[in-house]
Amino acid sequence: MSSRSPDPVPRRVSVHLPGFGHANPIPVASRIGPFLASGALTGRDPATGEMPQDIEAQCATVFTHVRALMAAVDGTTDDILKMTFRLAEYRDRTALNQEWTAMFPDPADRPARQVVAAQLDGGALVHCDLLAVLGDTGGR
Repeated sequence: MSSRSPDPVPRRVSVHLPGFGHANPIPVASRIGPFLASGALTGRDPATGEMPQDIEAQCATVFTHVRALMAAVDGTTDDILKMTFRLAEYRDRTALNQEWTAMFPDPADRPARQVVAAQLDGGALVHCDLLAVLGDTGGR
């Protein structure tokens, strides 16, 4: 429980996206000031609710979700500081790297990244979460 007095403007803002449902009462992401942290972004199609069967389609959809999330908070993928990926099969990094290099083509201007193998549910082959700093030029 916070010891701060009530503020008319919430310090933390929950971010919700159309088509992103969850069994638990959690947002897609949360923002405090310039900092944005997401929950798990999966390859599920928010329009149909279907999970593609192959890793390539799931990776493509995850990166589409990343773009949609960043646009929803008036940011861009340039604001992403770190991304963590969980893969059902670690060998699926090839599909992940294809989308990664498409989104971040400049090796000198990529966010930090971690990839781990994990047991995922609901037919998911990949999950992603991210940390971004919005409205910061990074000293440029």
